[in-house]
Amino acid sequence: MNAAALIFSNIHDASLPELTEMRTMASVPFGCRYRLIDFPLSNLVNADITNVGIITHYNYQSLIDHIGTGKDWDLARRSGGIRILSPFITAFENSASGKVYTTRLEALMGTTNFLSRATEEYIVLSDSDIVCNLDWNDVMKQHIRTEADITIVTVKANSEKEELSNHIHVIRADDEGRIIDCSEYDGEKGNINISTNFMLMKRTYLLGIVRDAMAHGDSHFFRDVIYRDRLSKRFFAYRFEGKYCMISSMASYFRANMTLLDPEFRKGIFEVGNRPIYTKVRNSAPTHYLEGSKVTNSYIADGCVIEGTVENSIIFRGCKVGKGTTIRNSILMQDTYTGADVLLNCVITDKNAVIKDGRMLSGCEERPYFLPKGTMV
Repeated sequence: MNAAALIFSNIHDASLPELTEMRTMASVPFGCRYRLIDFPLSNLVNADITNVGIITHYNYQSLIDHIGTGKDWDLARRSGGIRILSPFITAFENSASGKVYTTRLEALMGTTNFLSRATEEYIVLSDSDIVCNLDWNDVMKQHIRTEADITIVTVKANSEKEELSNHIHVIRADDEGRIIDCSEYDGEKGNINISTNFMLMKRTYLLGIVRDAMAHGDSHFFRDVIYRDRLSKRFFAYRFEGKYCMISSMASYFRANMTLLDPEFRKGIFEVGNRPIYTKVRNSAPTHYLEGSKVTNSYIADGCVIEGTVENSIIFRGCKVGKGTTIRNSILMQDTYTGADVLLNCVITDKNAVIKDGRMLSGCEERPYFLPKGTMV
C-alpha cells in the first residue's frame, strides 16, 4: 500500500487521567501483554505501511521504551520505519511560553517536515484509543473507487449501551457513503455512526489543509475542515463492521479488558484473516501454577506465579497471586504483588503495586477500584 502514516499518541490523554499521568494514551497497557499503540501499529504493518510517524506531546518515555527501534513490528528500516515526532510549538503562540498543541490540527502543523519528505502518495491518520483489527487495504479500495478526498472510518455505536464522550463526532452519510453532516456527540440516543478518527487521504491534500490552516488560524480538524467543506469536497465514510472497543474512561477501559474474556470478541481482534497483532517481545519464563491454585475464564501473561484463585481477570506479566488469595473481575498490571489471603473484586492495579496480606479491596464495573503505579496497600 503506497501510504505513510501518522499516529496521535496523546490526543485523548484527558479521557483516562488515572493511567496517563505518567504515560501517553498510546502506551497504556492492555490485555495482558499489549499497549494500545500495538493495535494501530499492527493495522498499518499488516497493510504494508512502513513509514510511520508518532506524534507526541509529553510523558512519552514509556512509549519510547516500548517501541524501541520498531523491530517487533518489522519497522527497524533504513528507509521509512518508525520515528517519534516531538512536540510542536504552535505558530500562533509565543514560543517563550512553551505552549504546545492542543488540537489535532495544531498537532498536524508540527508534521509538515515529515509530510514533505515522505514519498508515498497517501497518508493515514490514526488515534490510539480504539482497539480493533482494521484492514487498511479495504479502506484504500473504497477510497479509490469513490474518488474521495478524505475517507473517515466509522463504527456503529449504541449510545444507550456504550459510554460516549463529548469529543466523539457523529457522522451522517447518504446511501453511497458520502458524508453530508457531522457534529460533536450531544447525547443523541440510539444507534449512531461515530468517527474513529482513522482517516485516509492523499499526502499532498493533507499538506494543503495544514498550510491553509496555518495561514487562516484554523485549529479544529472536524469543525474547520470536515464540517466546513463537507458539501464542496468528497468526504466519505468507511463503515467498519468488525469487533472494536473505544477507551474513553476508566470504566470503559475496564470493560474493554473484560470483553477480551469473550472468545467471540477475542477472535474478532486477534484472529482476523492474516492480520496478527504485534507487540514487544519479552523472554519470560512460563507462568507457574502452584498446588492449590485455581484459574477460570482468565487471561494470564507469562512470568507470573499463581498460588491462589483467579476468576474472570486479566493478569499481566510478572504478577504474584499469593496463597489463599482470590482475584475476581480485576486487572493486575505488570509486576503487581498480592500477599496471602487477599480478596480483590473489580480492582485495577497499575505496575509494581503491592497489596499486603489479608487486604480486601472492591469496586464495581462502573467505578473499579484503582491503585496507582508503585502503590503499597
